[in-house]
Formats: sequence, C-alpha cells, structure tokens
Amino acid sequence: MQYQNITSRKKLVAFCDELRGAKTIAFDTEFVAEDTYRPHLCLIQVASEGKLGVIDTLEFDDDVPFWELLVEGDHTTLVHAGREELRFCLDAVGERPKRLFDVQLAAGFIGTEYPASYGNLIHKMLGKTLPKGETRTNWRNRPLSPQQLQYALQDVVDLEQLQTKLRRRLKELNRLEWVESEIEAWQQNIVDQENTERWHRLSGLSGLSSRSLAVAREIWRWRDGEAQRRNMPAKRVLRDDLVTELSKRQSSDIQRIRAVRGLEHSRLQRHLETIADCIQTALDLPDSECPHTFRKGHQPQFTLLGQFLSTALSSICRAQKVAPSLVGTVQDVRDLVMHHLGIERRNSEPPSLTIGWRAEVVGRVLEDVMNGKLAIRVADAESDHPLTFQEIDSTTSSDSTTSSD
Repeated sequence: MQYQNITSRKKLVAFCDELRGAKTIAFDTEFVAEDTYRPHLCLIQVASEGKLGVIDTLEFDDDVPFWELLVEGDHTTLVHAGREELRFCLDAVGERPKRLFDVQLAAGFIGTEYPASYGNLIHKMLGKTLPKGETRTNWRNRPLSPQQLQYALQDVVDLEQLQTKLRRRLKELNRLEWVESEIEAWQQNIVDQENTERWHRLSGLSGLSSRSLAVAREIWRWRDGEAQRRNMPAKRVLRDDLVTELSKRQSSDIQRIRAVRGLEHSRLQRHLETIADCIQTALDLPDSECPHTFRKGHQPQFTLLGQFLSTALSSICRAQKVAPSLVGTVQDVRDLVMHHLGIERRNSEPPSLTIGWRAEVVGRVLEDVMNGKLAIRVADAESDHPLTFQEIDSTTSSDSTTSSD
C-alpha cells in the first residue's frame, strides 16, 4: 500500500488540506492504555477516497489540525468500535467528528454479532482475511517497521467499502434511521461520561447506605485527582475493593484505616491521612447532600421474570436479525420488569426498552407478555427460532398464533 508517513506538523497540515472536501474520512488509532491515566495515543491511520496516511503522533506535539478536520466540513467520519477515537477528538478540540458512522455498531442491526471484531466483519462482509502478525505490538516503540505500518493501515483501507455494503443492507431493512439514532445516543453517552464524575461506576457499591456512598464518592474524587497528577490508572492509586471496604466502615480513624488488608503497602501509607480527611468530609455532610440510595427489588417474581424475559428478548432479536447484546443487557430487562412492577430504580429515566427502536423491536412484545396478552411456547425445538409468541384472547379463549418474526 502506498501511503504518506506524517512525522511533522507541517506534513500533517498539508495532508489535512488534501482531504478537505472529501465525502468520507475513515480513521483508526493505535494507543497504549495500561499504565497511564488516559490512553496514550501513538498512531492515527487515515483512509479517504484513495488517499492513505499514517500520522505518527509521537514524532511531534500538535495533532490538533487532524481533529479540527474531522469536526469541520461536510464529510462522513468512519470508525470501527470508535469509543476511544471519539474521546481523543473530544480531548483535542472539544467537539465530535462530523457525521460519525461506526461500522461495528451498524453491523449489529443486520444480524451480525455485536460487538464484532474488525477482522470478523471484513471476513463476513467482504470475504477478506486480515493478517494478525502485529496484534501484540507496543506502539510506543520507535522506529516502527514498514510491516507494522502496513498492518496498522489494514484497519482503515476497507472501511469505506464496508460502510457502503452496510448502508445498502440497512436501507433494505429500513433501519438506517435506527442506526443513526443509536450512534447519536452512543456519542452523547460518551460526552456525558466525559463531563460527569464516574464514582458510581466503582465496583461493589450495590446495597451501600447513602452515607457509605458519600464516603466512596469523596475517596474516588481524591483518587481520580491523584491519578491525573501522576498520569497513571486510577486503580493503581487505590483499588476499587479498598474504596468499597473503607466506605462500609465509615471511619476516619487512622488506625482503623490502616487495619484494612491491602492498605499496609508502603506506597499507600503516605496517603492514609488524606484518605481519612476524605472520609471525615463525607461523614460531616448533611443527609441531604449524600447520594441517594435505591432499594433493590428482591421479590421472587422479579428475578424469575428477568431470567424469563431475557431469553425471550434473545429469541425476538435473532428472529428480527438484530444483535441481542445491542438491543439490551440483562440489566435493561430488569429495568423493564422493575418499571412494570412499580419498583424504584437507580435511574429515573424510562427504561431503554420502552423507547424508540428498542420498543419497536422487543419492548412492546415483552410488555404484552407481562400484561398477559401474549404467551410464549416452543413451536419447533429444532428451528433456529424455536419460540413463538401466541396472542391470548381472554373473551373467547381461542388463540391465534403470531411468530416472533
């Protein structure tokens, strides 16, 4: 493959000028995320209407012209599994790429598994097998060999063709609007995460009291700031399980803190007083400023319905040629059940399965099952879609059968 090797800001500006006016810009990144606060961007691969480029972000400091290119103009931006690519763009210029189209997400709407690797998508839709020789490359090492750069470019050269085939199939299924709305919601979710504290994503918070949640929040804030200052993953500063244990104990006494197994390491000893201060700050908060805790639905019918309807969801999705994991998780089904039973949930928003295309695909069917309007039976145990949803006529007791597809 012929490509431009971009190792200076001057070359980058010239390359971006060549791409202005293009209808599509496909890109991918190589980064290392194991030992820094945020992923360390090492390489950007770009393909646009026959032009290929590799932007070596370790060779110069300013890659902003590329991100500005993505948010300007009137092009479509193509990615595969582009969460980190979107975050890099937000970090650089504070805006999203123009008309982002994620082929991994889009493929889930035509019956492909989700999330599917780029190699699997290329093989299934284009009949092409990608090499795997550099999957363990440390992209921070320099110089990169021609083989490594060629390997990196493999992740973008087929994105335009892949998008064309996906769009054609989505139009046939009348699902292009579904994909566009889902990509928009997916991007907004990432933007929201970037702009809000994520302490509630700590593991082990379920069932904690409001006061314990306040302690967890204060410790998380210190941990996150310390991780940023030292440019290291937050969990290397203090593990989640230790944050949870300290939150349960609700004690700012240094001796009690030191007694927690895992805090005896010398690297943590110098932080014990700071941690104690965080805990005391949380303990001093008025009740009204503590995070709200939600009672959990432990009713037997809640657990049973969640398991039962998760199976039904999977059956409906496969019959409709939509990836079940894209439509909803087990928690999404539980949220639907809790909403139906009037149980208080952590998120006050309507359950995702009652909104938009998800309601059209599965939500209304599951609601009808819970309302006793539909029954589920095994129609053909040897079929790829063995379950059938059967309408219940309460007035005549006669059943008319409707298939899930």
